[in-house]
Amino acid sequence: MSDARVNERVLAALAGVIDPEIRKPITELDMVDSVTVADGHATVGIRLTIAGCPAAARIEADVLHAAESVTGVGNATVEVTVMTREQRQALTEKLRGGAAARSNPFGPDSLTRVYAVTSGKGGVGKSTITANLGVALAHRGLRVGIIDADVYGFSIPGLLGLVDTSVGGSRLAVKPTQVGEMILPPVAHDVKVISIGMFIDDPAAAVAWRGPMLHRTISQFLTDVYFGDLDILLLDLPPGTGDVAISVGQLLPHADVLVVTTPQPAAADVAERSGIVARQTGQSIYGVIENMSGLPQSDGSVLDLFGSGGGAEVARRLSAGQDSPVPVLAQVPLSVSLRSGGDAGTPVVLSDPTDPAAVAIQAVAQRLATRARGLAGLSLGISPRI
Repeated sequence: MSDARVNERVLAALAGVIDPEIRKPITELDMVDSVTVADGHATVGIRLTIAGCPAAARIEADVLHAAESVTGVGNATVEVTVMTREQRQALTEKLRGGAAARSNPFGPDSLTRVYAVTSGKGGVGKSTITANLGVALAHRGLRVGIIDADVYGFSIPGLLGLVDTSVGGSRLAVKPTQVGEMILPPVAHDVKVISIGMFIDDPAAAVAWRGPMLHRTISQFLTDVYFGDLDILLLDLPPGTGDVAISVGQLLPHADVLVVTTPQPAAADVAERSGIVARQTGQSIYGVIENMSGLPQSDGSVLDLFGSGGGAEVARRLSAGQDSPVPVLAQVPLSVSLRSGGDAGTPVVLSDPTDPAAVAIQAVAQRLATRARGLAGLSLGISPRI
C-alpha cells in the first residue's frame, strides 16, 4: 500500500477518535495538526485544547490505536502539542455554531426538553431522584445534562461519582475543563454535569451568597457551559421557593417542573408552594414524584413509615391551575440500594436495576424519553424557497 493511501486511511481512522469531554470526533474539532507517512510509518500530530488537559492520556492512546489499526502495531507515533489562543477561540466559535458568547442555548426555540426538579422542603430525596433519572435517560440513548442548581446543598457530583478521593479522602468534586471562556462539564455515566461544588476547593466550605450572586451563577451555568446538543436538561433546584427557583423561572420560563414530595399529607402543603411559584413564572407542572413511599416487607406487604397519600394530594392541588390534570408519575419506595448507590456514586438504576426503587424511576425515565418535543411556534432556522 502506498504512503499516500496509508495517509488517507489513517485520517479516516482518526475520525473515529472522540474527545471524551466534548463528545465529538477530534477531526471535527481541528485537533489533528498533521498526518505524515514515510515507508509505512505514520506520524500523527494532535493539538490538545489546553495544557494539562485531563483527557490527554486517553486521547493520545486512542489516536495511537487508531493509527496502528492501519499501519500495524509499532508503526505509528503520536506527537502532542497544545492549541494556540487563536485556535481555541476558533474552536469555541465552532462549537457554539456561530451563536453569540454568553447566550442561553436552552431558550424557547431550543429542541431540548428542560425539566426543573423541585421540592417544597429538603430531605425528600430530590437530588437522588434527579441523578438516577438522568442516568436512566442516558441509558436509553438520550443526550442528557444535569445542572446542580442547589448551590447551598450541592450533592449531584457525589451521587454520580464525580469526586476525587486521592487527597486524604476529601471527596472533592471533579473540576471541569475550561477552554477560553467555555466550560466543559465533566461526564459521569454518559451524563454531562455542572455544579458549584466543582469550583470549590474545600468540601467543607459553605456557600453563603445573596440573590444576585445566585442568579449570576445559574445564568453562567446556562451560557458558559458547553453541553452540546442535548435531548433533556435536568435542573436540581434547592428546596423551597427562594432566589434560585425564581431565577430559573426567569431564565427558563418554558421549562416543565417535576415536583418531588414524600407520602405524609403534611408534606403536600410545602410541595404545593414550590409548584405554584414555578407556575407564576410561566412554567408548567409536568408531574409529581412521591419518594419514600413505603418500605417493602418480606411478606409482600408495605410498611408506610411516612404515611400515605401525599403525592396524590399534591397532584390534586396542582391540577387546579392547569388545563390538564397533574399526574403522579411514580411512587418510589424506600430502598437500601437507592441509598447505598448514592453513597458509592453509582445510581441504583445501574447498580441494581431490578430494585423496586430503580424500576419506579425507570418508568418515569421511559415516559420522559418517549415524550416528543413539539415544533409548533419554534424557529427551525430555514427559509422556504419561492
